[in-house]
Parts: sequence; structure tokens; C-alpha cells
Amino acid sequence: MVSKVVNLVMPDTVIYKISSDITKEEYEYIKKAGSVIRSGGLVAFPTETVYGLGGNALDPKASCRIYSAKGRPSDNPLIAHISDISQLNMLAREVPDEAVRLTSRFWPGPLTIILKKKKEVPYETTGGLDTVAIRMPDNPVALAFIREAGVPIAAPSANVSGKPSPTTAEHVKCDLDGRIDIILDGGPVDIGLESTIVDMTGKVPVILRPGYIDTNMLSEVFDKVDRDPALSGNVGKDVKPKAPGMKYRHYAPEGELTIISGDADKVSKRINELAVQYDEAETGIITTTENRDSYNYGKVICIGSRNDELSIAHGLYGALREMDEYKIKHIYIEGFSDENLGDAIMNRLMKAAGHKIIYV
Repeated sequence: MVSKVVNLVMPDTVIYKISSDITKEEYEYIKKAGSVIRSGGLVAFPTETVYGLGGNALDPKASCRIYSAKGRPSDNPLIAHISDISQLNMLAREVPDEAVRLTSRFWPGPLTIILKKKKEVPYETTGGLDTVAIRMPDNPVALAFIREAGVPIAAPSANVSGKPSPTTAEHVKCDLDGRIDIILDGGPVDIGLESTIVDMTGKVPVILRPGYIDTNMLSEVFDKVDRDPALSGNVGKDVKPKAPGMKYRHYAPEGELTIISGDADKVSKRINELAVQYDEAETGIITTTENRDSYNYGKVICIGSRNDELSIAHGLYGALREMDEYKIKHIYIEGFSDENLGDAIMNRLMKAAGHKIIYV
């Protein structure tokens, strides 16, 4: 059973700036954050993917506080973050050899694995499942914070549930100021999309959420890698999600988002045709370096080059949040290839758009 989410009144949120080389003074801030975790509090912290909202993964009350602060459905599992491979044994009932091969290759890094949980891991953390999601982030502030906490850190993205994930501390502040204890400001994240999630509880590894670690990378470790059928569409409302990001609408701006996919010239033509139907002050277009000059109507944001998928991933959530700042009601974005990192980019866009896509 999943515990009922409790309402929580938090003191004013304190923000500590932390550099990547972590000075002695900054480490004292990290120690404070670790103490807050041990006391059952909540701390937002940077990772290489997005900012996470952390609580003690072994404390059911802390996990309930995370759900409450975010307004997150309590059947949506949390990911337990660790700083050392030995902590796997605190969380997982068994660690198959295949999981060891995977973690040896990609940890620390943007990869989450699903394993069968130990009884010490509360169902509040796992969303009522008998499995637990685990990862070791590749960020010096995150790793130092987890070490100082002395416990695995349950952490979804540090935003209001359903909104675009935060890639800066300012994004966290906009969403959660006054709802959590501390924000560790480690600057902008490196990647900008959430981790790849792989289910390791069966005979064949199964991708539950695509991310920076793509299918080709995983295929260098395993002869066969499957994809969960839910990745091709919506999960039924009566189905328990196996991992974060599978069931509910995520990453979404306030305005209506529509993806236009196809030949570049046809895409820009169709977007321009659709955009001019609405008031210019309420219309936004998210584009790439290659197509930027094709648009001169509404709020236009360029998020990077098609030749650099990482720049697209890095800029996506910030662009969606900027559209909200300008109160844009109608947003159009160019579609991307679903190869390599493009698979994760399109996964997030389809979720954000409610699967609203126009092919041209």
C-alpha cells in the first residue's frame, strides 16, 4: 500500500551556491544539507541530468514529504540516489551479474536501474512496488551531498509535478520556494534530460525511459535490449507505472504544445501557417539554429543545433519554462530524429505535448 500524501508547511527555503571544486566553506553548506536529510527534511541538489528533490530514501515520512512538496501522485516511484556502489546492498535484495556489468560501464552517470527491493526500502519510496529504482549521479556536489547525508537519497526532479524539469537552481526556486528546506545551487546541469531507466529484474534488460545512455550504448553491454511497450503511447490510468515518467503527463508548459515533424522546409512552412492564426503575443515557436531565420512571428526561441543533440537536450526545458514566463498559450516546436539522444528528446516532447504531433 502507498501511504497517503501529507500536507507539509516548510520554513523559508535557504539557497547555498556550490562550485564544482567545492571549497571548504561550501562543504560546510553540504554538511548542513546532509543534516537536514537525516532530520527528515528536503534538499534540492544538482545532478548531471536535472535538479533533484532529495529526502531520505529509507524514511517513509520523507518520501511522503517529497510527494507533497511536488504535488506528485504517490504511485509514481522515486529514484534512490547513491554515492558508492556498496550502497546497492542497502536497497536491492539481489544484484544480478548483468546489473553489475551495466553499473561498471555507466556509473557514475545518467543511468537508473530497477532491481528487486529490500524490505527496508519503504513502499512510499517505490510507489507501492516491490522494486526500487537506483542510480549514482555524475556530479561532484550530488555525490558529496549523498555521502554527507549517510543514507540513499530519494529524488525525483525538483519541480512542481507535471511541469518542465529544472535545469537551474532558479527553476527550483520558482517552483518550490517555501516548500523545501535547502537548495544547493551548483549552476546549470550538463545534460538537461532525466536519466535512462533500465529494468534489470527480468531475463532481458528493458528500457522504461530513454535518456542520454541510448540503445546503442546499452547494446555494447548486452546482446539484446527490449523497450517497454508503454514508450509507444500512453499508460492506462489503472496501470501502476514501473518507473518515473511513464504514466502521467510530464515536462509540460502551461500553454498548448504541438510538435511539427517532417521535412525541414515543410515543417517551418506549417508552423508559420499555424502560428499566425493566434495573437502574436500569445504564440511561441521553439526552433533550431538551422531554421531560426524561418520564423519572425511570436516569441521565437532557438535551443541549439540539430548537429549537436546535447545542445537541444540542454536547452529544451529552459525554453518551455521561458514560454510560461511570457504567458504563451500556443507553442509550436520542430520534431527531431528518434535516433540516439533524439529518442529521449522526442520522448519528453511527446509527454509534454500530450502526444499531439503533426506530420508534414
